[in-house]
Amino acid sequence: MIVGVPKELKTEEYRVAMTPAGVEMLARDRHQVLVEKGAGEGSGFRDEDFVNAGARIVPEARAVWGEAELIVKVKEPQGQEFPLLREGLMIFTYLHLASDKSLTEGLMSSGCIAIGYETVDGPDGGLPLLEPMSEVAGRMSVLEGAKHLQRPHGGSVVLISGVPGVKPAKVTVIGGGTVGMHAARLAAQLQADVVILEKKPQRMRYLDDVMPANVKTLYSNPLTLRDAVRNADLVIGAVLLPGAKAPVLVNHDDLRAMRPGSVLVDVSIDQGGCAETSRPTTHNDPVFTEHGVVHYCVSNMPGAVPRTSTLALTSVTLPYIQELANRGLDKAIRSDPGLANGINVMGGKVRDHAVAEAHGLEDQYEPLMLEPSQCAA
Repeated sequence: MIVGVPKELKTEEYRVAMTPAGVEMLARDRHQVLVEKGAGEGSGFRDEDFVNAGARIVPEARAVWGEAELIVKVKEPQGQEFPLLREGLMIFTYLHLASDKSLTEGLMSSGCIAIGYETVDGPDGGLPLLEPMSEVAGRMSVLEGAKHLQRPHGGSVVLISGVPGVKPAKVTVIGGGTVGMHAARLAAQLQADVVILEKKPQRMRYLDDVMPANVKTLYSNPLTLRDAVRNADLVIGAVLLPGAKAPVLVNHDDLRAMRPGSVLVDVSIDQGGCAETSRPTTHNDPVFTEHGVVHYCVSNMPGAVPRTSTLALTSVTLPYIQELANRGLDKAIRSDPGLANGINVMGGKVRDHAVAEAHGLEDQYEPLMLEPSQCAA
């Protein structure tokens, strides 16, 4: 199979979807790997590194897209890439379609096969291709929040850790999944006073067992959520409904009630955001202030630490890329229903119900049907 690795075009996205090590493993299986010139530079990988691993460097993105049977990326196709989509082309990347109707419709009209990292299921029901970036984003959310609490960044002049004789910052984490757990743990290590809001009792018990004493869990309901948000110096939105739009849990009244200069880091922004005021920002212009609250809503947070993020991401995506390349789409998804769940768009139809529901495209929804007897390897 011909596998293409284009350079990422999203604003200040420095990750790359394939490392030289991944190229070498695909080349050993006699696959061709086309890498756009300069695609790995942001993550510290030279064109020479890819060539030595067996890749062919291609000077223009159009040639990569035109020759490849499988395109692997980090972020969703950008507007200038829409004309490069074509019928039957497989695209494997983060899609987050529930928050982007125009992208969904663009993928549908192209006839391509769009597989989203974020909806691929693991054997245990987890999201193995989302988890490493959630770990990075969770930790970054605390670092960015702590920075923007400082006066030069428009914050409320609170040091997240406090000092002897002065209380630390209050941090509220909405959601106890991977993002929330890593955010809470790092905030706790910085000596903050941390609350995690979660709805699943079993998950709360687990968090109580593994978190330090300065992290408290609260059952999330409108009352506890409202109080925890309004009393916080830093709120981290870490809500995830796999494949679906994030629920809006923080409203205008909550933000007005927060202390001026408090900070909201909305990690859920990829899926639309969990606050009424959230809108996507970039690393170049990461914050805006609404109701006196500093909003950090960068939609590709891990892109700021591309070396770490690229290595973490490609370590989990490569086995799936190898399966698609070695076996082809049909055999790969029949042997791994979790990979089949990653298909968001195929044959001009939406294959993920949450995406169709988010955009009112139920009439364009068609579930992917696999023969039960063919689902086992």
